[in-house]
Amino acid sequence: MSRAAARILTAIVLGGLVAGTVDIFVAAAINHLRVGVILRAIASGLLGRASFSEGQRSMVIGLALQELMSLVIAAIYILASIRLPLLRRRPLALGALYGVGILLVMNFVVVPLSAAWPKHRPIHLEAVLLNLAAMILFGVIVAVS
Repeated sequence: MSRAAARILTAIVLGGLVAGTVDIFVAAAINHLRVGVILRAIASGLLGRASFSEGQRSMVIGLALQELMSLVIAAIYILASIRLPLLRRRPLALGALYGVGILLVMNFVVVPLSAAWPKHRPIHLEAVLLNLAAMILFGVIVAVS
């Protein structure tokens, strides 16, 4: 593997895993829930309502899904930055913008197409703003990796 390829792979893995892990803890803090509940909620995207009754198995699935999605999200940004050097020159601003994009795609494409439960949650402005801030942080972590 070339040095450039190794740097790219390292950035994807480091950025994805750090951003994904931080995101789990931020989600727990925002929602005033234990990390295990957050992981089960993530697993519900695949398992539906059953994820909340399957114990540790669903937490492991949730963690795997979170980290896999985070690696894909990081790979998209890092690989795009090879073609678009501006992404590397302005990582804070464009990483924050990428985070907004992540929020939109997750909330309006991924989650609605998944088996996530519950399907309809009340929307509060504070929760929207905190989740937006969390995704901006996610995008910036990926962009600076």
